Amino acid sequence: MPEVVKSDVGYSPLARCRGVLHGSPPVKIGFLGGSFDPVHFGHLIAAQDAYEQHRLDRLFLVPAAQAPLKPQEVQSSAEDRLAMVQAAVGWDRRFEVSDYELQKGGMSYTIDSARHFCACFPDDRLYWIIGGDQLPNMHLWKEIGELSRLVEFIFLERPGHPAKVAPAIPGLRLHRCDGHLVEISSTELRHRARQGLSLDYFVPHKAIVHIHKNGLYR
Repeated sequence: MPEVVKSDVGYSPLARCRGVLHGSPPVKIGFLGGSFDPVHFGHLIAAQDAYEQHRLDRLFLVPAAQAPLKPQEVQSSAEDRLAMVQAAVGWDRRFEVSDYELQKGGMSYTIDSARHFCACFPDDRLYWIIGGDQLPNMHLWKEIGELSRLVEFIFLERPGHPAKVAPAIPGLRLHRCDGHLVEISSTELRHRARQGLSLDYFVPHKAIVHIHKNGLYR
């Protein structure tokens, strides 16, 4: 595993800290946020689909401190959720993890994170990855006009299905991704864990090890 260092962006393999320095060649950087409580293969397949279909150069998983539209979603600590995500993708040089929202704390608004990452990567193209079901409600997002100026959006839809209708937001840049969307729910997985059922084939093995070692969701 490459050496891991702490930076303003978050935890990132040392060998891949390109694009941070001003004046370096522009790169395409994706960000996939979520509670990741726990992280599962649905999250990781979505990340891979966006990375491959839109030929991203880097992709960050960004665990949220508290998602605005899911106020009761988070049950595990920030440290446990970060550790699970790091365990899940630490071997994969395509993906990185940012703990910015966890360190910031409070409600995790996308606009705040977008401003942070734009400051980290001022010369690069930034893409925020979302589910297609979020499109109709994007007009409710905090400072969506400013957010549309800062980042482009990759939205995941089922292959062959029509895209949801997005509200008319000036400057909104949308890119469809036909993903291998997997119907896995973190809520369902927490319920399985409480019942003593297996998380195998739903959650990466190293994340399962962390769950069992720390008695999460019991």
